[in-house]
This record gives sequence, C-alpha cells and structure tokens, in this order.
Amino acid sequence: MTFNDAIQRVGLTRLADLIEPFARADGPPPQTLMRFILWALRGAYPLLIFAAGVSILNGLMEILSAFLLGHVIDTALENGPEGLFSTHFWLFIGCGVFLVIIRPAIAGGMSSLQSIAIGPNLNPLILSRLHRWTMGQAVTFFDNDFAGRIAQKQMQVSRAITDITVDGINTLIFALASVVSAAVFLSAIDWRIALILFIWIAVYLRFITFFMPRIRKRSAARAGARAEVSGQVVDTISNMRTVKLFAHSEFEDQAAIGAMKSFRKRALEFGYISSTFRFLLIVLAGILPLTVVGTTLYLWTIGEASTGQIAATGTVTLRISQMTGWVSFSLMGMYSHIGEIENGMKTLTPPHALTDASGAVDMARPKGQITFDDVSFAYGRQAGGVEGINLTINPGEKLGIVGASGAGKSTLVSCLLRLYDTENGAILIDGTDIRNVTQESLRRQIAMVTQETAMFNRTARDNILYGAPDATEEEVIRAAKQAEAHDFILGLEDFKGNTGYDAFLGERGVKLSGGQRQRIALARAFLKNAPILVLDEATSALDSEVEASIQEALTRVMVGKTVLAIAHRLSTISQMDRIVVLDDGRIVEQGTHSELLAHGGLYARYWERQSGGFIGAEEAAE
Repeated sequence: MTFNDAIQRVGLTRLADLIEPFARADGPPPQTLMRFILWALRGAYPLLIFAAGVSILNGLMEILSAFLLGHVIDTALENGPEGLFSTHFWLFIGCGVFLVIIRPAIAGGMSSLQSIAIGPNLNPLILSRLHRWTMGQAVTFFDNDFAGRIAQKQMQVSRAITDITVDGINTLIFALASVVSAAVFLSAIDWRIALILFIWIAVYLRFITFFMPRIRKRSAARAGARAEVSGQVVDTISNMRTVKLFAHSEFEDQAAIGAMKSFRKRALEFGYISSTFRFLLIVLAGILPLTVVGTTLYLWTIGEASTGQIAATGTVTLRISQMTGWVSFSLMGMYSHIGEIENGMKTLTPPHALTDASGAVDMARPKGQITFDDVSFAYGRQAGGVEGINLTINPGEKLGIVGASGAGKSTLVSCLLRLYDTENGAILIDGTDIRNVTQESLRRQIAMVTQETAMFNRTARDNILYGAPDATEEEVIRAAKQAEAHDFILGLEDFKGNTGYDAFLGERGVKLSGGQRQRIALARAFLKNAPILVLDEATSALDSEVEASIQEALTRVMVGKTVLAIAHRLSTISQMDRIVVLDDGRIVEQGTHSELLAHGGLYARYWERQSGGFIGAEEAAE
C-alpha cells in the first residue's frame, strides 16, 4: 500500500475538501481592514470556528498536563513507594490514556486542520478573489502601475491573511485558553499566586499595545518598499530587449539599486524595533516563573503549598513564559501582516472604474451595424482623443481609417471595444448602446489584431486557441494556414524540446519575429470568427511577399464581416468600401479611395507622399 493510499484510507483527503478553494466572493472588496479580511475569508467561517474550538481544547490540555503532574507527585509523596502502583493503578492508567491517546489526538487533529484543511485552501481562496477583482479593472488601472507590483500585492495580501488566520487560531486562541485555564488552576492553589499572574498579564498586554502599532506601521512601509523593488525589477526584465538595444544596463542597475536602498532603509527600521521588542520580551518572560515559583516556594515553607503544587506551578509558569515569547513573535508577525494587508489594500481594492450597467444583458451575435453618435472622448484631458464623431458603418461594410499619429484612430477603436466609456455621445451596435450589454459579451463579438501583438508564454496552439478555446485541432491548423503561420510553427522548438504547435513562445512571444507574432495574432482572430473585425496596423510587421499572401487571406475572412482597418500604409486599405480620414480627433474626409484622391485633400496628400509623388493610375485615367 502506497503512502497516498494510506492517506486516503484514514480519510485525510476529505479534510482537503472542507473549504472550496476557488469560491467566488460576494460583492467588491471592502476598504476597511476588518471587513476586507472577512470578505476574503467568507465561506470558510464554519471550519474556522470549529478549528478555534479544537485549539481551545488543545490549550486546556497543556495546563491539564501540568495539573496531572502535580497530582501524581503529591500522590507519590503521600503514599510512599510501598503499594503506590497497586493502590493507584487506575490513576497511572488514566494518565497514560490522557498523555498517549487523548492529548495527541487533539493536537494531531489541530495540526491536520491547520496543515490540510485550512492553510492549503485559504491562500488560493483569497488569491483567486483578489485576482478576479483585479482582472475586472479598466485598462487604465494597469496602465498606471507596474505589472510586477500588482502581482506582488496579490500574493502578499493572500499570504498575509492566510498567516494571520492560521496563527490566530493556532497561537492566540490556544494561548488564551491556556492562560485562562492556568489562572483557574493557580487560583485553586492560592489567590496570591493568581494575582501575580494577573498583574504580569496586565504588564504584558501594555507592553504589546505599545510595540505592536509601531511594528505594524514599519511593516507596512517595508511591504510597500518590497513591492516597489519587485515592480522595478519586473519592469526591467520585461523590457530587457530594449535595455540591451540602448545599452542601458548601468542605468537600470542604478534604478533597481535606488528601489533596493529604499527597501533596505525600511527593513532596517523594522529590524531596529523588532530587535528591541524581542530583547525586552525575554526579560519580561523571565519575571513570571521567578515571581510565581518564588511565591509558591514561600507558601510551601509556611505549609500552605505542597511539593506537587510547586512542580505544577513551575511547569505552568515556564510553559506560559515560553508561550508568551511564541505568542509575541506570532503577534509581531501578525501585525507585520496587517501592515502588508493595509498596504496591499490601497492598490487592490479601488472600485472598478468601468462596470457593466445594472441590468446589462449578453449581446447576441449582431449583424454588424456600428453607429458612432456624436462621440467624444479625451482621456479626461482638455485635448486629444476624438471629438464629435458621427459615423455609421453598415453590416458587412469594410471601412478604412487613416490619419496622422495622435489623430484619434486607436481611441475610436478602444471606445468601440469599451476599454473606455465615451465622455459624450454613444456607440451603438445594431441599434443597441454598448453600455447596455456586458463588456465580456461585447468583446466576444469583436476580433482584433493590433500592431503590438500580445503573446502569452504558452504554446503556439494555446495562443491561437485564445480566439476560440473550444476549437478543434483541425480548426486551429486551418486558421494558422490562413494566416500563413502553419509552416513556421512546424519549425518551432523551445528549450524543453517541445516542437511545432506544442512549443512555448516565451514571455510576450519574444522567441518570434515581429512578423511571426502578427501572423499568430491573425490566426487567433481568424479562429475567433467574430462578426466585427478590427485591424490596427495588422500587417505592418510583415514583409511585402507575406503581406500580399495575408491580404488574400484577409479578403476571404472579411466576407460577411463588418471591418474597421487602421493603416498608415494606404495601399493596404485602398480597396476598402469606404475610407475615413481623421485629423485632430475629427472626421475631415470620407469616401472611396478614388473619391478621396479626386477630392485632393488630406488623404490625397498622404497618398502622394507615400507613392513618391505619383498619385496613381486612378487619377491618371480621370
């Protein structure tokens, strides 16, 4: 029988299923500490309460062990060696059952709950909730922060709440039960001994309340500095190709060192106060057994305490003395975690800036009519973006969009995808305001290929399947062939020896050329087969021969779809049904390629500049 079989036979695997590790949260994360922690733990309450009860029993067992020790010593002294075991046989049997069966069973149960049922489930439960909330943020949230810093905060907060919960049950509740039962036990010996314990506890609590807020503050500062280091390092590594191309290794090294210096300073501030705390704690912990045992010895000299009570009080106070060190270090860790949670909350809990409307419905597959009704959006600034756009694109129409950099082309598409909400006006698809449908369902109806293609560090197959996760292998290969990607994919090999469609592409597809990344992105869009297709410089990274082949594939894929194609190379959109020219966020011209050339306006100037002064055969014929 294997170890895993043995584990299953004793039923330990059932413990692992007592908490659903990926249950969704109810509502947004609160922005106050206690409510935020309760939000993160919701769904695990019943098991946590049960574990707290077991921890209380576990604490009682510690003091009961000391009580039994004292009782056994007094019994031995009272009866002498003759006939001790024969007259008190069941006392020793009871002690044996307690020490070998009952106490280990309770301690083992607590350990199993902590190590199997609680610890491994709480972390993914909290992390999955934070990750889902973060994924729901608008793109501006990610534009304004380091990716590495956001990820660090998610990991930091989930780990901190897990540690606080486990330590709270395993340490604080256990210690509280032990202290309360110790006070009861010492009171039974003599009220003066119990009084010493209560005075010591009061001093200990004052000691804790003085140091812990200071530890918490310094921990939060240290956590923030640590996240800044992570964000800086990840940002540098993510852009390592640019660092190498511009020979800025020294510059990036100094930027990282700057963040590390700040972290070191915060870590030293935390280290100074934690070292002082630990030293004074050891001194305080030594006072308890000294005073309690000393008092018990005095009472013994005047005949008011027994030898067994001396042993018992010594055992109890030494245990509590040791426990206070353990509890205090745990408290220091918990307060450190609270600081980390508060620091992480500032990053992770802001409300979603872009939300689905109340009562928003899923968008059914549209015919593809798109209407921009007096749309304006300037990113909250006084200028930039688009202004007063009135445009209707008929179902199945192929629309080209041109303009200088900053004219508003990408902004127009971003608003269509509802990556931003329009500041004025509305965008409608088949007559339905896109704000009245869910964001996910809207974006499922639009396939997009951008100039800056997004690749995951996954296999070539997985990157193409992102367009339609349920697609078959045959459909994946067909899409790759349409995008002229199949042949080069077959020649891929990663560092693990995986080849072809099973080869990993590296982070952001760094193992591919720009043209290869765009062809995989095109394959992904082809596979998605959405009724609306957006091409933002989709063929800009391709050489002329491959682009010509891709254009043929695009022509076939565009059939029956509404297409918006942004391009700087006007030759790629010259065959579109209509071309819109943007300038400074406004539509200044629109028409077919021939009509715009005949008009002699901005489009004609663009065309002449790109064709080296030769306007084209269209004008020559006119």
